[in-house]
Amino acid sequence: MRFRSKIVDVSCLNHFTRVINTITKLTKSCTFRLTADNLYFILTDKVANGGVSMWCELSQANFFDEYQMEGVSVDQNEIYLELMPENISRALKTAQNARAVKIKLTNKHCPCLTLAVELPSLSKSSRIVTHDIPVSVIPRRLWNDFKEPTVPDFDVSIYLPPIKTMKSVVERMKNLSNFIVIEANGNGEINLKIETDLVSVSTHFKDLGNPPWGVSAETSQNSTQQRDPDIMSEARVDIRKLLQFLAGQQVNPNKAICNIVHKRMVHFILLHEDASLQYFIPAIS
Repeated sequence: MRFRSKIVDVSCLNHFTRVINTITKLTKSCTFRLTADNLYFILTDKVANGGVSMWCELSQANFFDEYQMEGVSVDQNEIYLELMPENISRALKTAQNARAVKIKLTNKHCPCLTLAVELPSLSKSSRIVTHDIPVSVIPRRLWNDFKEPTVPDFDVSIYLPPIKTMKSVVERMKNLSNFIVIEANGNGEINLKIETDLVSVSTHFKDLGNPPWGVSAETSQNSTQQRDPDIMSEARVDIRKLLQFLAGQQVNPNKAICNIVHKRMVHFILLHEDASLQYFIPAIS
């Protein structure tokens, strides 16, 4: 297995850093999958067991000036690693004024993802700061555990209001309850509700619009078109998991979509030109 890449363009480096910082906010540990065309950050906690899951996909051509990888074999040209994204985030903090950042797979007492940050210097020679990030190589027999998640037929799909606005609303609500109800319909309306024995609070957003299907290759055509657009579909979720998702966003997506499987799951999709992030939060009965 071999992997080496290089980022020179400052805007690409900044964008890559924002993606990594977002992943860091969402999970302590994840799977890093490398293919010839794409990079993936994957979290596969079982939604059925109450855990969230995540699928982040990046097009390598839009981030890297150089990119070379050789997988475990010709017919399975992929690499799967387990790592802590926070370690990459820390390393990239030293790269804010970098001339270039090289990332490669190395073996230094253990497998590592090595980041070499080339910094400007007053002398002719550059300063190189090297970070060795320990990783675990995931064997081929476990690769099937990290397939792209399939989305059940959702009952409603809706564009989200501005994430910062939604975050500020949820932050205030978290002091009132551990759970929040997200409900939406086919008329572009979404409500955030807190209901306890002592208090009932709701915030309403209107005229958000509903995506035409299929807006995204990751999600399936479903029966939303046959449903009465006034009917609300809802899911009650852990408010901390929702806030963790909203607070971690640094990607500035072009489109943010929420799909609700009634009383089962909330599925978020953030779409950017060169990156997409899917996030699944299970409903609580």
